[in-house]
Amino acid sequence: MSNRAILHVDMDAFYASVEQRDRPELLGKAVVVGGTGGRGVVAAASYEVRKFGVHSAMPMSEALRRCPQAITVAPRMRRYQEVSRQVFAVFREFTPLVEGLSLDEAFLDVTASESLFSGAVAIASEVKARIRARTGLTASVGVASNKLLAKIASDLRKPDGLVQIAAEEVLRVLGPLPIAKLSGIGRKTAARLDEHGIHTLGDLRLAPDAILWPIFGRFARRVRERAAGIDDRPVVADSEDRSISAEETFAEDIRDHVRLQAELALLADRTCERLRAKQLMATQVTVKIRRKDFTTYTRQQTFAPPTQDTGLILGIARTLLASWLDTQPRAALRLLGVGVSQLAPASQLELFQLSKSNDSGNLDAAVDSVHQKFGRESLQRASGLSSSDRSMRGIGRRAP
Repeated sequence: MSNRAILHVDMDAFYASVEQRDRPELLGKAVVVGGTGGRGVVAAASYEVRKFGVHSAMPMSEALRRCPQAITVAPRMRRYQEVSRQVFAVFREFTPLVEGLSLDEAFLDVTASESLFSGAVAIASEVKARIRARTGLTASVGVASNKLLAKIASDLRKPDGLVQIAAEEVLRVLGPLPIAKLSGIGRKTAARLDEHGIHTLGDLRLAPDAILWPIFGRFARRVRERAAGIDDRPVVADSEDRSISAEETFAEDIRDHVRLQAELALLADRTCERLRAKQLMATQVTVKIRRKDFTTYTRQQTFAPPTQDTGLILGIARTLLASWLDTQPRAALRLLGVGVSQLAPASQLELFQLSKSNDSGNLDAAVDSVHQKFGRESLQRASGLSSSDRSMRGIGRRAP
């Protein structure tokens, strides 16, 4: 067994808890954060609403059917990102080896810090205390010798839990747990295991190859090892962004090409704003397209020199979408996305490039500033408006 000391920190009902903290009238109430449109899904559920069977990724319509009195709140991603930065700042006070899994979840390798803070459990306790002091929120922490065990531990006593799985307790603790506790085993696989009488991690650990090979193939041994708590994956400190994207699932499928191009412009604007906020430039654009039958396509193009200019990136995205629409002109789309990749730090452009991009750069900076101060709805580029929107707002009309 490894001598490493690994923490898995998971904020409790993060988005919902932030909303309850910021709006005291929501404390103790059944709160659901997510979209309320026809295809809205639950992004987070407070513990008060979970007792009704409501959970994240559930369709909002189903959540409200189970708990009609639930209070729905639209997500505020900027706010959650702000609080997340406070939480991750706490992590880095104990170790530079922080592997973020999402805004509210991370692995910490505190092996080298144990002697400074009287052990891993003491570190976990102090992490929880500092998070509560600075954000008013609670976190559940698992402590173990590897990532797999630490993640399982953090889920055993939620909310506001702290659980350590010591080396000598691994088989005793894992044995009776349902196989669903092992990440990577979905419902279909669980159903096949259930047919063979395999219900717990203990059952899975002791299952013969005759059962596991038809289900997992060459990964059978690895699955059995994981059921025994064996995991040698290192904590990998957060790496640089590999891509930045924005996508939208429409409340109703869209077939109209003009409207699709308008939606594409809004997505490109969101993506490029994030790109500039991170002081990065890109050399590849990707458009993600999902039809009403859930068939998904991607189209991408690489270019040079690198840019963070909305107009240039949107122009490439428009060409990619138009090319795809030419092949399927009657297709109805349920989702559209724009992403950029092959990222590099923004650097001073050469003088001849700067002279060409200065105006668009000033425009982008102005739009970003307005969005940051007043929200995205306060200002939209004309390229993000459909024909009907443009007509209603008097855009594009000739002067009398």
